[in-house]
Amino acid sequence: MKAPATRLSDVLLTALAPISWGTTYAVTTEFLPPNHPLLVAALRSLPIGLLLIAGLRKLPQGIWWWRILLLGSLNIGIFQALLFVAAYRLPGGVAATAGAIQPLLVVVFSWLILSERPARIAIIAAMMGFVGVGLLVLGPGARLDTIGLMAALAGAVTMGLGTVLAKRWRPPVPLIVFTAWQLTVGGLLLLPIALIVEGPITELSRTNLWGFIYLGLIGTGLAYALWFRGICRLSPSAVSALGLMSPVVATLIGYVFLQQTLTPIQLLGAVIVLGSVLLGQQPRLPEPHLPLLNSQSKG
Repeated sequence: MKAPATRLSDVLLTALAPISWGTTYAVTTEFLPPNHPLLVAALRSLPIGLLLIAGLRKLPQGIWWWRILLLGSLNIGIFQALLFVAAYRLPGGVAATAGAIQPLLVVVFSWLILSERPARIAIIAAMMGFVGVGLLVLGPGARLDTIGLMAALAGAVTMGLGTVLAKRWRPPVPLIVFTAWQLTVGGLLLLPIALIVEGPITELSRTNLWGFIYLGLIGTGLAYALWFRGICRLSPSAVSALGLMSPVVATLIGYVFLQQTLTPIQLLGAVIVLGSVLLGQQPRLPEPHLPLLNSQSKG
């Protein structure tokens, strides 16, 4: 078992990824061009991925070609496309609430793929997180767009599955190389589809450019590197629980910078979410060992 200080540093570094992702909703609506969710997703991932590969000069080999194709599609390409479809079609709160089912999905996938029997504490933490996010961001006047809601739920499935598979297939290369491969594959998958479906962005302002630079460097390159590092060092359920920090940050940004209100119910939801995140970081306890009864023991 890891030393407490080492585990704490792993948790804190991993948490930086969903904290940065919590800014995605505000950046999307305030800084990025409208009506191009797929192209925005591709431009968020592909440039930083290609730059990293050009600098690192290392490509997958053997079985890792199809593994990276699958991981890059799940964690980057498909997930980012669904994320931006949800972000454009839903209020950030509705999208975040639908995505909050991911920790529970990770528990199920870990059971099916990694043969990790679900820990009761992980299930409780996941259910607490879903309820807390709902209280935090889902208001009575929330607009429930069917396509956006389905995209948010499907995104939770793809990211949950990708998280568990990345844990099972430990990369044989440094973490930054592993991240670059997935960012590139995901971006290459999205780009031609986006250009066919949406067409190119005809006008790009300086504000749009700064939005893309921030999402590419901080919200994608650095964030995914920290996320995959956490997957390698923590349990999938613990990493997924940290993902619930994203809607908390999104709500706080809306309150501080976008003049959105924050009600007592939302504050209660934030407390529940933070409690679920802390509960989800508790190390898995070993199964209790029951000694065999000795037929000749005194009794």
